[in-house]
Amino acid sequence: MAYSKEMYIKAERILENRKKTAESEALLRSEEIKAKIPELAKIQSELAKIGIEISRLLFYKDNAPQRLEELKSKSLALIEKRNKLLNENGLDENVLKPDYTCAACEDKGFIENRMCSCMKQVLKDLMRKEISKLAPIDSCTFDNFDTSLYDNTTLENGINPREKAERALGASRKYAQNFSRESKNLLFLGATGLGKTHLSLAIANVVINRAYSVCYGTSYNICEDLRNESFGRTDYITYTKNKVLDADLLILDDLGTETDNQYNTASISNIINSRMLSGKPTVISTNYEYDELLEKYDQRVASRLTGEYITITLFGKDIRNK
Repeated sequence: MAYSKEMYIKAERILENRKKTAESEALLRSEEIKAKIPELAKIQSELAKIGIEISRLLFYKDNAPQRLEELKSKSLALIEKRNKLLNENGLDENVLKPDYTCAACEDKGFIENRMCSCMKQVLKDLMRKEISKLAPIDSCTFDNFDTSLYDNTTLENGINPREKAERALGASRKYAQNFSRESKNLLFLGATGLGKTHLSLAIANVVINRAYSVCYGTSYNICEDLRNESFGRTDYITYTKNKVLDADLLILDDLGTETDNQYNTASISNIINSRMLSGKPTVISTNYEYDELLEKYDQRVASRLTGEYITITLFGKDIRNK
């Protein structure tokens, strides 16, 4: 899970706030209950003293096994008395304990140095939220990719747009479900408004759910931010070189929309080649055709796209108005 350091910090803060809130509420709840049931306050005080003495005996490793057993027995008796008192007052035995969001790790995020499932879920939510600021990821799923919007009439070249869309949907779904850090690269080709971005974001949805990190961005926005980063203007950028190159999956949308200059061409070349050399999969979508890509980019980039990417092509007319 190649999440950024910043994302891990955000996740840790969320869990830390959950833990503090649960413990603060438990303390307040405890004080209110003890005020209503004075005898409970005495029991809690006795349990606290016993806990301190047990800790001292264990810390200093005093040779007092008999005393430890006595203290444990006394503690159990007090707990039983406390539970009975709570039940008599119509309260649950766990009412004094913090109500953690995750009982397994008590909102710490880790269990014996192993990341808890709650931490993984927070990271997934943060990843999806980050992309949702840039694109409608929540509304782009495989289930709502409507192939009936494509023309079902065979074109002069023998291609049926709807059949092509159905194959594209099936191939994209299979790619997402079987995604790994060793997955192949994908290249979506087709005119504007044929669902390339929708399928790319649907892939992102599934890949994020499988606990992989995803970086999504248009070619224009990524190139602009990388240029600003190179000049030290990092205050308001979304994409950094490390973020683009280190993500488990990069989705580079609208290739070719970046400003046509040497820096951007070099940036695109570096992104494609660097991720290829490090074995990290990339999904690219573009409105350009192969010959236009060959004309716009150098031979090395074009050969990567034509030789190292699995191509999925969509045909027909813009379906967005439909």
